[in-house]
Amino acid sequence: MNLNQVTLPARDYVASVAFYKQLGLVQIVDSPPRYARFECEGGGTLSIHTSDADPLPSGVVVYFELEALDARVAELKAAGLVFLSDPQDQPWLWREARLRDPAGNEICLYHAGENRRFPPWRVA
Repeated sequence: MNLNQVTLPARDYVASVAFYKQLGLVQIVDSPPRYARFECEGGGTLSIHTSDADPLPSGVVVYFELEALDARVAELKAAGLVFLSDPQDQPWLWREARLRDPAGNEICLYHAGENRRFPPWRVA
């Protein structure tokens, strides 16, 4: 089974499209003012769908892996994005930085390398 896509709620279509393009995703569907889809390097997709209702806090965090995490975070901060946390090494052997999209959805930019799929504690 492969994960096809994740769809996130959005309040402001234009701001959300600009945010995900700024992160580096490629927009492949543009149906304003309600729906946009973006493609990641590996072919996975992420969509936004606007709603008049305020989305409920979901606790969901969307993770995007980057090779040059620290450099990319520095670029995004210089471009005006505000981060909840700077890149930090985590006990689970990932390096992570967190921010929120314009709708308040939590985004984690991280680098894990081989530890993403093959951590030392992986189940045999």
